[in-house]
Amino acid sequence: MAQTRNDVYLLFSSRIIRLFAYGALSVVLALYLHETGLTESQVGLLFTLTLAGDAGISLWITITADRIGRKRMLILGAGLMLLAGVVFSLTGNPLFLMIAAIIGVISPSGNEIGPFLSLEQAALAQLLPGEERTRAFAWYNLAGSLATASGALCGGFLSQGLQHLGYAAIDSYRTVIFSYSACGIILMLLFLCLSPAVEAVTTVPRQELLLGLHKSKGIVLKLSGLFALDAFAGGFVIQSLVAYWFHIKFGVDAGLLGSIFFGANILAGISALLAVRIAARIGLINTMVFTHIPSNILLCLVPFMPNLTAAISVLLLRFSISQMDVPTRQSYTMAVVAPDERSAASGVTAIARSVGAAASPAICGVFFAYPALLGAPFLIAGGLKIVYDLLLYRSFRQADVK
Repeated sequence: MAQTRNDVYLLFSSRIIRLFAYGALSVVLALYLHETGLTESQVGLLFTLTLAGDAGISLWITITADRIGRKRMLILGAGLMLLAGVVFSLTGNPLFLMIAAIIGVISPSGNEIGPFLSLEQAALAQLLPGEERTRAFAWYNLAGSLATASGALCGGFLSQGLQHLGYAAIDSYRTVIFSYSACGIILMLLFLCLSPAVEAVTTVPRQELLLGLHKSKGIVLKLSGLFALDAFAGGFVIQSLVAYWFHIKFGVDAGLLGSIFFGANILAGISALLAVRIAARIGLINTMVFTHIPSNILLCLVPFMPNLTAAISVLLLRFSISQMDVPTRQSYTMAVVAPDERSAASGVTAIARSVGAAASPAICGVFFAYPALLGAPFLIAGGLKIVYDLLLYRSFRQADVK
C-alpha cells in the first residue's frame, strides 16, 4: 500500500512538472519561432509536424508499453522531451527544427503531448480502485491545469523580465526553452523511481492483439474517430496560437499573455474537479456533452469581442467550463476496456487526437497571414467541436456509466 501511494505521488509529480514546462513553453514558442525568422505559415507547419511526429512516436510507445514496460517507455518519452528542447533552444534552422519536432516531444499547445498521459492513466487506473477513478483523474487534471497555469505565468514574466534587463527578445524566449529541457531531465529521474506495480499483466497472447487491443477494439476505434474530430477542431486554438492571436490582434506582450493563460488554466482545472459531482448524478457521457457545447459557443464568440478586455473575459468564461469533459472522457475510456488493454486504449485514443490535431495548426497559420481571416480559427474550432458533441451523444448515450 505504501509503495502504491509512492507511485501515485510520483505520477502526479511528473504530471505537474511536465505541464509546468508545457505551459511556460506555450506562451513564448510561437514568438520565439517568429524571432528566428519563421513566417506564420512556417510556424503553423512546424506545429503540425510536431503533432504528427508525436502521433507516430506515441503510437509505437503506447501499444508496446504493456509488453516492454511502462516505466521504460516513460523514461524514453522524457528523453525525447529533453532532445526536442535542446534542439529548439540551440538552432533556428527550419530543417533541424522540423526533425526535432517530428522525433522529439515538444508541446505548442500547453496541453499533454507524447506518451506520458496514456501510460500514466493506465497505471493510475491499475493502482486505484474503480470507484475512485473519476475523482483521481479529476485531481490529476486539476494538478496539470494548475501547473500549466503556473508555467504560463512564469514563462511569460521570465521572458518579459529578461527583456527589461536588456536581453534581446529571442534570448529571453530561449531561456524558457532551456528550462523546458531541464524539466525533461527531472522527469527521467522521477520515472526511475517507479515500482513494478505500475506495469501491466498481459493475459492475451500477442498474436490476438490489434494495436494492443483485443475484445475492446470496436468501442476504442469508434471513440478514437470521435476524439480525432474533437482534436482536429482543437488544433485551431492551441495555446501557442491563441497567444499569438492576442499578440497580433491586440499587441499583448509575453508578460500579459502569461497572466491570461494563468487565469485560464486555473479555471480549467477547477472545472475538471467540478465534473466529478456532475458525472455522479447524470453520467460521464452526459457530463462530457452538456458542458462542452456551451464552452464551444463561447469559443466562437471570442473573435467578435470589440476590445481586449471583452475578449479575455469570454475566453476565461469558456475555460471555466471547457475541461469538464476531460476527466470524464478519460474515466469512461478506462471503464469500458479490459484492464490489460488500458495502456493501448488510452494510447490509441490519444494518438487519434494527435493525428486529428496535426493538420489544424498549418491551416491556422495560413489564416493568421491574412488579417480578414484572424477570427476563422475560433469559428471553425467551436463549430466542429459542437458537431463532435452531438455525434458523441448520439453514439454513446445508451452506454453511459457513472
